[in-house]
Amino acid sequence: MVVRNIALVAGETSGDLLGGRLLSGLRPLLPDAHLHGIGGERMAEHGFVSDYPMETLSVRGLFEVLRHYREIKSVQDRLSAQLLQERPSVFVGIDAPDFNFTVEQRLKESGIPTVHFIGPSIWAWRAGRIKKITQSVSHMLVIFPFEAEIYQAAHIPVTYVGHPLAEVLPLKPDMLAARQELGLPLDGTIVTILPGSRLSEINYNTAAFIGAAKLLVERDPNIRFVVPMAGSRQRSAYIKQIIASKLMDIPVLLIDGRSHTAITAANTVLVASGTATLEVALLKKPMVIAYKQMRATWEIMRRMGYQPWIGLPNILAREFLVPEFLQDAATPLALADALWAQLHDDGMVANLERRFLDMHHLLLRDSAHLCADAIMRVME
Repeated sequence: MVVRNIALVAGETSGDLLGGRLLSGLRPLLPDAHLHGIGGERMAEHGFVSDYPMETLSVRGLFEVLRHYREIKSVQDRLSAQLLQERPSVFVGIDAPDFNFTVEQRLKESGIPTVHFIGPSIWAWRAGRIKKITQSVSHMLVIFPFEAEIYQAAHIPVTYVGHPLAEVLPLKPDMLAARQELGLPLDGTIVTILPGSRLSEINYNTAAFIGAAKLLVERDPNIRFVVPMAGSRQRSAYIKQIIASKLMDIPVLLIDGRSHTAITAANTVLVASGTATLEVALLKKPMVIAYKQMRATWEIMRRMGYQPWIGLPNILAREFLVPEFLQDAATPLALADALWAQLHDDGMVANLERRFLDMHHLLLRDSAHLCADAIMRVME
């Protein structure tokens, strides 16, 4: 019996979540396969072995990446050389396009098939990357329905698999059960804060986010805040930012992980841009999206965008369903005012719940099996 060697790379927590979902469909088809590369705990649940720490790749922003360039490049080169020697049956890059496309191109040129899970946002910015994708990817797996025609037009084999989060998250979240689990008042006002899982995001977003919390507490002393942390490094960075901002008197409950529970327990959510915005939408919660980053990175990236939205719920809706505040606009007062409005407008909340439920049904597919079937076809 031939034992398959399958390599996968996920670069951060959200990629690990997606990788875990993918492997839940692939592992039953290949129970003896050797799964390795770069990933996290969700992928490890399916027998995946990470050859390098996933945190090495968890860096966001042009200049932030430059600071860690040598370390990332070293991992990229060593992993590529290792896989060129091993010649796995297939390589699956999970998000992290800047890292994975280079590895994929090297492998594809040597005859090793490559699959990329989650097409990069070429519909939002850097459309020129389609050329790189053509050179790097044997088969693209996309999670939004409008993406498939983009790759079909470029003659890149593609499969729409739906978004794995739409399967993982319930259509009808249970707020009371979430509050009981976290020991929160069942009839209180809860605001969940998601400043980002990357250390750079925490460093740039925390002061404004907790500043908004302070303003909300001044308006209503009974408001409680919950902040889920992705890990010990994130917790340390968060506490450091709170101390630096002199905001230690805010009633914030820090919890390890359980972000979905924290979102479900909330009346509204303050969230950094990224996959977390879609998680909030699929859990049917109002939200305010905000994002701050290094000034130089912001000046470059804001000129490269093609559309007015950055939050995934707004992109899918093609309108500003929920407010977005970027860079200098993300002041504590602006965030606090937007959150306060959501806490006191039942009509707005009901409308958002309806729209987010429609969005959930749109993205709901059997993604694990669709991904696994596509990967099996590529290998065969």
